[in-house]
Amino acid sequence: MRKFSVNRHNAIPAIQEITRAIYAFMEPGTDCKVQVSQDNDRTPEQNRKLWALLGDVSRQVKWQVDNNYVYMTPDDWKDVLTAGLKKNARLAKGIEGGVVMLGCRTSKMSTKELAELIEFIYWFGSENSVKWTEAQKYLGG
Repeated sequence: MRKFSVNRHNAIPAIQEITRAIYAFMEPGTDCKVQVSQDNDRTPEQNRKLWALLGDVSRQVKWQVDNNYVYMTPDDWKDVLTAGLKKNARLAKGIEGGVVMLGCRTSKMSTKELAELIEFIYWFGSENSVKWTEAQKYLGG
């Protein structure tokens, strides 16, 4: 599968390139499917902000894991907070015991969904007295 970025400035040449790609892809007597959608991928700025916030939470909030209160990694917090936002976390049995939380992948989130997650993290942090040190650096404060 090939993806093309088209905007108002490159529409004509991009459409010509897409047409050539379609002809090159198609075999005689077959059809192909073309899908058009808006680019809603998260921005690099959102990604930096997300990880700054997760870093602050990971350093300042202890959470219950295996009956102990511990500081979790930013990756662990991403899983917990994403599942908390979506309110539909699923649990799977681990291969060698334990439980695995199956959450939503932030890499698949649109800019709007990631903005909602960032706001949710801010809410969670305010409920748990998090001081946004890394976020202030990101925001230039």
